[in-house]
Amino acid sequence: RLPRCRRRSVPPNEVMGDDKFDGLFMTVAQQAGGIDPLFDAFFGFLRRKTDYYSGAGDLSKAEQTMQGAFARHKQAYQKDNEEKEAKDAKTAAKRRADEAARMKVIEEEKAAAAAPPGRFEEVVDEPAKPEPSVAAAAAGAPAAEGAPAAEEESKGAKPVHNGGQTDKYRWTQTLGDLNVFIEVPPGTRAKALDVKITNTKLQLGLKGQPLMIDGDLHARVKGEDCFWTVEDNKIINLTLQKVNAMEWWNRVIVGDPEIDTQKVEPENSNLSDLDGETRQTVEKMMYDQRQKQMGKPTSEEQKKQDMLAKFMEQHPEMDFSNAKMS
Repeated sequence: RLPRCRRRSVPPNEVMGDDKFDGLFMTVAQQAGGIDPLFDAFFGFLRRKTDYYSGAGDLSKAEQTMQGAFARHKQAYQKDNEEKEAKDAKTAAKRRADEAARMKVIEEEKAAAAAPPGRFEEVVDEPAKPEPSVAAAAAGAPAAEGAPAAEEESKGAKPVHNGGQTDKYRWTQTLGDLNVFIEVPPGTRAKALDVKITNTKLQLGLKGQPLMIDGDLHARVKGEDCFWTVEDNKIINLTLQKVNAMEWWNRVIVGDPEIDTQKVEPENSNLSDLDGETRQTVEKMMYDQRQKQMGKPTSEEQKKQDMLAKFMEQHPEMDFSNAKMS
């Protein structure tokens, strides 16, 4: 038996935040095969190896200790759950507001395009428009400088909820993360699954059977932030956090069917939400896209033209009539 330990009283509202034993407890939980067997194993350990039952001199005190720990963690769980629900509600409300603002801008632009042109146009200062969608720019921007986006050939299937479907799974995405849904036999529990997610690879299947998914991810993810659950004991829901939160994926696993990322329907995100460096990059990308749509030079092309004009001004004796920009 373990030597007697002095009992440490824990204030009613204090919850130990030390997670250094999580790995050990997770191993025990997996080997026990469930919550009930886990409790049986833990209290059996207390009975056989410690003075938990005998040290207090009164079994009711041992029971009070257990109930006190349960009450503290129940209160902590309720608090965490309330904060999560409030945060989710706030995020959902912001998305709805952003989407409404985006749709209003689109309708105004459609109305302006459909209006018949007048014989004379009055030039006035245009009122400031809401910041355009960052995600829409990421979806619609050309992959490389050259022909306008409208001339690019469509590649891949039309996205469904910004994702797609294969013979093994279906998936959806936002700019920041992906959700992958895999059907498994009804009644499947988490302990029957073998799931491994790294920064670059995904492996998933039923224990003792060939893997259902085994391949390299389209791009890097934050492996430590990825997680999975089993919904209704028949669907695995994987959540993958992207490293590059400014990229739309055209597939989940390398070699699987692709979607056309030019046809995604991105959620709205304001430039003001971005850090300075990312904002400059997105603004440049959006400016170049608008210039190409109007048949005007991009920022890089304009820079070259300005350099040539400056050089011509400094060297009037030279003939630039046949000069070409490359």
